[in-house]
Amino acid sequence: MALLGFLRRFLPPFSGFVFACLLAIALQIIIFSPITPDVLHLPEPSSLASLPTNTHLQGVRKLGEGIVKGPEDVCADKNGVLYTATRDGWIKRLHRDGSWENWTMLNSQTLVGITVTRRGGIIVCDAEKGLIWVDADGHAKVLLSHFNGSQLRFANDVIEASDGSLYFSVSSTKFDIPNLFLDILEAKPHGQLLKFDPSSSQTSIVVDKLGLANGVALSRDEDFLIVCETWKFRCLKHWLKGDVEGKTEIFVDNLPGGPDNINLAPDGSFWIALVQLTSERWEFVHASKAAKHFIATFPSMIKKVKGAHTKASVVNVGADGKIIKKLDDPDAKVISFVTSAFEFEGHLYLGSLNSNFIGKLPII
Repeated sequence: MALLGFLRRFLPPFSGFVFACLLAIALQIIIFSPITPDVLHLPEPSSLASLPTNTHLQGVRKLGEGIVKGPEDVCADKNGVLYTATRDGWIKRLHRDGSWENWTMLNSQTLVGITVTRRGGIIVCDAEKGLIWVDADGHAKVLLSHFNGSQLRFANDVIEASDGSLYFSVSSTKFDIPNLFLDILEAKPHGQLLKFDPSSSQTSIVVDKLGLANGVALSRDEDFLIVCETWKFRCLKHWLKGDVEGKTEIFVDNLPGGPDNINLAPDGSFWIALVQLTSERWEFVHASKAAKHFIATFPSMIKKVKGAHTKASVVNVGADGKIIKKLDDPDAKVISFVTSAFEFEGHLYLGSLNSNFIGKLPII
């Protein structure tokens, strides 16, 4: 209504036809918009003050360049073999001798988070099919595809507890992976953190109404777990043991980027990949519901607003929620859109949806 009043005030009478056309376009955008948005508050500039930009990520060594396509996540088994799931449907392995193996083809373009299991093999989150177990021989089996009578729309990341339970995130119960950015534009909490018990095949909600639930990690003692909320620029801590069992609280917030995957480090801290959600000069979109409707109605505009390909950042956060260090490639000269950071034997292994390699960086 404010927009209509503005137009009536400044358009001369003879512009009635123009006004009618603009009104028709505005109504069409609102009626056919795929979202019902809320305003999204971006992190305050002060959150960057103690985290000066650097170029540390420009020193990565490129592993498997041209062999892996969009490797979002990385994990390692007890023998030191590294695994990654690629956008062309492969689970690929990097052996200690430096050789790559096309281990298992899952025929999916929506493979995201992965984790190793204690019984051997790995668990893969397929954003369309659900949770998939790939055994030590490379045979795949769908563990969970439905919850509460509905298909899992967007399983994103998963971690296994010592008792065999699987904690995993559902990024959105409304939007699927091709429409992920619509969840960000809508800015309403459709995400969930779920628990799956393979022994009983029972699934339960741990935390509901999350802002694009993403990475999941257990603490070293498994007394709490962390789940990332990407468009809320924060991570939550959910207590699993002790007097505060069942309580959920903020672990770290006001991050200078949307937290993607999170991994436990050997020292008990956590590595969190941060994604630039919005391109520079387009941040105003998140403060305007009208702008959000307009952007969501025209897919070509969404490409302009997205900022994930413009830089790369990861942060190391202590078990107390305090940021220890930040690593950047501020201009995406070497790597961009880093989605995971996994520490293994003194090095950081970086997954990225915009790369055809895995980044390897010594930890200083």
